[in-house]
Amino acid sequence: MKGGKRLIFQHNDFEMEKTTVWSFPNRGNWATHSGRYRGNWSPYVPRNLILRYSKPNDWILDQFVGSGTTLIEAKLLGRNAIGIDINPSALSLASKNLKFNSESFNPKIIVRQGDARKLDLRRESVDFICTHPPYANIINYSTDISEDLSLFDYMAFVNAMGKVASEAFRILKRGKFCAIMMGDIRKKGNIIPLGFDIMNTFIKSGFILHEIIIKEQHNCRSTQKWEGVNRNFLLIAHEYIFVFIKPLYQI
Repeated sequence: MKGGKRLIFQHNDFEMEKTTVWSFPNRGNWATHSGRYRGNWSPYVPRNLILRYSKPNDWILDQFVGSGTTLIEAKLLGRNAIGIDINPSALSLASKNLKFNSESFNPKIIVRQGDARKLDLRRESVDFICTHPPYANIINYSTDISEDLSLFDYMAFVNAMGKVASEAFRILKRGKFCAIMMGDIRKKGNIIPLGFDIMNTFIKSGFILHEIIIKEQHNCRSTQKWEGVNRNFLLIAHEYIFVFIKPLYQI
């Protein structure tokens, strides 16, 4: 129950995506999802990824758990999940959002503080990684947490994500998938390809690139401020979802 009302656990219009271009004008507000946490992803994204790349009772990891969108979907879909974040405020919100009983599943859900660059998890213990990191320091999620990657400038962030990728490779089981969403940024009107830089850090860590999905952005606050402004560049209206696979055998 939420505010005395019965929770709706899924919109009836949900269909699995079939192409490499995804667009969700209605961001999704079933269960305890909401768009109030700045920068969180639409629940349609992890729902599609979890259904395609995992099975019931698998263990899913989101090491940038934020408000808990991935874990809410994992719980609704009967997957066990671990959510990690460096920010206690995010963990508190995620824990609050996860306090519901789904209609048919109640798997194991763990939320705890930690650094995505050094995970307290056993080697090859996770079945699927599904996460949405910050885009460097475009949105700051804290002011004084030194390990918070949302405070890192561009190059420091890319270097830190190299460590995140190595840890993801270490804890993921062989033959399993890792999905991350990442966007590009602009500086002085010029595009900076953060998405592809992060993609390459995962490839260098040993992952094989399985899919590149283009996700269309809707109702993005960071682009709204440019509407009606005379400019000589295009508004960024897409993000990337990179899906990697850990090879079965050491290459």
